[in-house]
Amino acid sequence: MLPTPEQVRQYILDGLPCEHVEVQGDGQHFEALIVSSAFDGKRLIARHQMVYAALGERMREEIHALSMRTLTPQEFKVGD
Repeated sequence: MLPTPEQVRQYILDGLPCEHVEVQGDGQHFEALIVSSAFDGKRLIARHQMVYAALGERMREEIHALSMRTLTPQEFKVGD
């Protein structure tokens, strides 16, 4: 069974402290906006690795592709 965007959102929230998460997708390909203070001081690749770690085996077994924007709360606020 393919995961829903809401399930992917919950997977991220369960594994990473987040202030805001939005996920859209079709069951295999997803796009996510993830805002977390845990990203403070981290480069883009480290942020993505944190999300992949939160998703764990689901990235291999359930989720075919994930495109993500990873922002700190300050970066998210500036973008508003």
